[in-house]
Amino acid sequence: MLVLSRKAGSSLMIGDGIEITVLDITNDVVKIGITAPKEIQILRKELYTLVEDNNRSAETSSISKEDLLKQFKEMKNIKKL
Repeated sequence: MLVLSRKAGSSLMIGDGIEITVLDITNDVVKIGITAPKEIQILRKELYTLVEDNNRSAETSSISKEDLLKQFKEMKNIKKL
């Protein structure tokens, strides 16, 4: 893991097409902006994990669309970082 110290307004690049900018730092909350090509999917880690878990579950059993929608709505209720 690369650990960097950045001030608000500063950016870093990942490859040629992904830019991460520190927008604001208030108390213990850091707001970041991500500029990336449209074909690159960007998800919060907890949502990414939910999708992975659901994909694994779908391989071994069938999950209804209603259950999947319910889980997604529950994820939306998680406090945003």
